[in-house]
Amino acid sequence: MKTNLQQLEQSMAQTPSFDGNPAQLIELTNRQGMSVVFMDIGATWLSCTLPVSGEAREVLLRSPNMAEHMQQGAYFGAVVGRFANRIAKGQFELDGKQYQLYINNGENSLHGGLEGFDKRRWSVIEKDSQHVVFRLHSPEGDQGYPGNLDVQVTYTLTDDNALQIAYLASCDQSCPVNLTNHAYFNLAGEASGAKSLDHHLQLMADAYLPTDAGLIPNGELKPVAGTSFDFTQRKEIGSQFLAEPDQKTAGGYDHAFVFRPEVTDGSAVAAVLTAPEKDVVMKVKTTKPAVQLYSGNFLSGTPGQSKEYDLYDGLCLETQYFPDGPNQPQWGVNRGVLTLGESYQHQTVYQFEF
Repeated sequence: MKTNLQQLEQSMAQTPSFDGNPAQLIELTNRQGMSVVFMDIGATWLSCTLPVSGEAREVLLRSPNMAEHMQQGAYFGAVVGRFANRIAKGQFELDGKQYQLYINNGENSLHGGLEGFDKRRWSVIEKDSQHVVFRLHSPEGDQGYPGNLDVQVTYTLTDDNALQIAYLASCDQSCPVNLTNHAYFNLAGEASGAKSLDHHLQLMADAYLPTDAGLIPNGELKPVAGTSFDFTQRKEIGSQFLAEPDQKTAGGYDHAFVFRPEVTDGSAVAAVLTAPEKDVVMKVKTTKPAVQLYSGNFLSGTPGQSKEYDLYDGLCLETQYFPDGPNQPQWGVNRGVLTLGESYQHQTVYQFEF
């Protein structure tokens, strides 16, 4: 019987990717029997299997093969950049100069533009059985962004079942930089039939960012208290689903939640996701000020590993700076603008308990 890695290599690494060459896959394993697989295309987190009740449970959504991976617009497991989430009309002003990015989401720029980091081949510069380091150079003018940007992403799988993602970047000009991983989780199992709405979630977030119809934040930091966006106590994601206009605009949850500052030190638990049967728990720790909760509102019709995905078959918890930050100066350091001479250093940890 083929191993998970062998199956993945057959489906993802035997046909050409965006640049005409096959992908390279890297598997990390730990002493507990947990396994994660990455791909150099997009520095993508392709697979995450947990030994639950004696069986290997795949908890990430993905495409069934490379051809479909290149067609999908869900960003399955990829590192997205230069700027995760949306920038209004793909425009921003920085140091007195106007910039126009590629438009790829209605009238806005999403996840770095038409050819974002998810479609690039990253260099593997270091690897062993429990960590791998990817590197990418983004030249000046890439998708309309200023400056030459160098990015490094390190994935480390620990023996206590945590996947640590460390981001490092520098640029020779001031530039918006907002990197995240776009993994879709279904803790009941990719093929389980359970929905994102069946999961329980707790977010240490007292505010969220309401959006317009194009999912661009309107600039307000709105308290979650008394709204369907209140996840300060653990609750089922579907319990107040589509209960308010702010959700109906997005077809569900597709909003940035603003973490309490005390949980953004990289070691405090900022979010807890619990499987429908409560047999798997995922705790999120991060140095980022916010997380985009996306309940899978646009997944319908996307070919997946076990089936064609439907609405809400998985969910994302994308740690990030505030969406459209370059156009919202009132947000200060949470805008996601890396100034010349500064180093971009962030970490997010997904810790699994089962």
